[in-house]
Amino acid sequence: MKNTYRLFLGLFIFFISLPGIQAQTTKKAVPVFKDGEAQIVPEFSDPEKWIRTDLWVETDFDTDGDGKLDRMHVDVTRPAQTETEGLKLPVIYISSPYFAGVAPDVPGLNWDVNHELGEPAPHERAHPEVIRRGKRPIISSSHIKTWVPRGYIVVHSSSPGTGLSQGSPTVGGDNESLAPKAVIEWLCGRRPGYTSINGNEKVKAYWSTGKVGMTGTSYNGTLPLAAATTGVDGLEAIIPISPNTSYYHYYRSNGLVRSPGGYLGEDVDVLYDFIHSGDESKRAYSNKVIRDTEMKNGMDRITGDYNDFWAGRDYLNDMKPMKAALLMSHGFNDWNVMPEHSYRIYKAAKEKGLPVMIYYHQNGHGGPPPMRMMNRWFTRYLFGIENGVEKEPGAWIVRENDKRDQPTPYADYPNPEAAPVSLYLKPGAPKAGKLSTDKSGSKGKETLVDNYSFSGTSLAQAEITEHRLIYVTPELKEDVHISGVPRITIKLASSKPAANLSVWMVSLPWNVGRRVKITDNIINRGWADPQNYKSIRKGEPLKPGKFYEISFDLMPDDQIIPKGQKIALMIFSSDKDFTIHPKPGTELTIDLEGTKLVLPVVGGKEAFGKAVK
Repeated sequence: MKNTYRLFLGLFIFFISLPGIQAQTTKKAVPVFKDGEAQIVPEFSDPEKWIRTDLWVETDFDTDGDGKLDRMHVDVTRPAQTETEGLKLPVIYISSPYFAGVAPDVPGLNWDVNHELGEPAPHERAHPEVIRRGKRPIISSSHIKTWVPRGYIVVHSSSPGTGLSQGSPTVGGDNESLAPKAVIEWLCGRRPGYTSINGNEKVKAYWSTGKVGMTGTSYNGTLPLAAATTGVDGLEAIIPISPNTSYYHYYRSNGLVRSPGGYLGEDVDVLYDFIHSGDESKRAYSNKVIRDTEMKNGMDRITGDYNDFWAGRDYLNDMKPMKAALLMSHGFNDWNVMPEHSYRIYKAAKEKGLPVMIYYHQNGHGGPPPMRMMNRWFTRYLFGIENGVEKEPGAWIVRENDKRDQPTPYADYPNPEAAPVSLYLKPGAPKAGKLSTDKSGSKGKETLVDNYSFSGTSLAQAEITEHRLIYVTPELKEDVHISGVPRITIKLASSKPAANLSVWMVSLPWNVGRRVKITDNIINRGWADPQNYKSIRKGEPLKPGKFYEISFDLMPDDQIIPKGQKIALMIFSSDKDFTIHPKPGTELTIDLEGTKLVLPVVGGKEAFGKAVK
């Protein structure tokens, strides 16, 4: 009887204990990896269970003049397991000046470009006010659905002077580097965060592993680089997409005032007004100190010369402390933030010995690397999974007609098999002259007449015109693979003390074969101020009729020009969509013997010679 009683008692205790035993044996949700990539985990994937909060991180600067250190508004989205199970995860961090809205596109927002070179715009531009949008605690939902299910925490912050972040926008000033640095230090437990914009109640990032990666596109892609140049500990990897890496290179070219494609008349102060969505009561101070003093005195739309103002907004000058692994992404036909921006940083980071990789596609502005590439990059450097990504080819280029997620791997960029080929000009104006590797016959002088009312595309297609000079190769018998940075030297004289100088490389006939859009015929572009023939820091008025030699780079490129096409070099003056529009009539005379184009061709002169034989 006693034994029967003990048996029933034991069974009773077992069954009432069963839920606890099952709970103890249930596995906790953890990140999962396959083929070197973080996988989607169902337990992390329910948005209803995500924890979303916001806070403010205190910085080391005061840029709104209130005598208090500026605080940055930050939001956090994390899986519930970081609270219920004590799970710690790495962070994908995105910072932006755009999250809270931008200025309306009102008439006169940009500078009027219809005036003579070296003279101010005929009138002051408009200064629209930004009306802040958005409600706490969500700053943005970007990247959340991509990365939280894969076991990351996603963090956003508004840049200084935007949204609920204090301070002032500086458009490339030091505070735009120090602000994300402060947020990363909070994520790593080295800096206080607060539950309110002015309060003292602290909040800690106890759910963070202290491993942070950053990404974003355009301005949002600039800020990861800005943070990385501070050398902040904890920022392990960045994936900038079409980043602006130098505001001089964005708004100027070799001493010339030049607009980004699609934004004629924009300048650094325009962008300041465009993003300034911060506290209305602080805007008057910021406008006076930043826009109307620092920017007005530094940006110099009169000469276009490089100066200390621009040098302080060039991240190439701040690369020394950088240690984050860099995966760069850009489009070769991005005429907004041009491909030189990514290449100059990629090249410098590679020379520093940092882990680097570059992805280029053949389209325009924006365009991230394939998800697999991004996933492997962050998995390697944030989770520490040895997936061998650092041993993979250094350059991935989407070839013509291929899908963006199917890039071709190359050992490096530029293609290591590329070699310079010098091309010379033979006369033919006002029709087309010849472009050849043979220097003989490259003699004489030809003149063009500036007229901004003709677009570059119309000039390239014109059979006869005095408004441009164009030089064309024979029809290609084989494909020509260009890879690298073309460089041009032009010997010229101007009829006036100042002139625009624009150069295009195009593929002719226009709109043929694989090319579907007109812009696809444009191989490359470049612009320069002949007054800066010695230095981009100091131009000098041209003596009419005197010849000057100026050399400058075109944009980095990797493009295969198919057989049946011709490669053409076009030289003209004002570029309707990019430059100031002076009164038509300036004459530029080109000395053909002192002018040449150096083109980086895979296979060098031998390959090019076979193509044009």
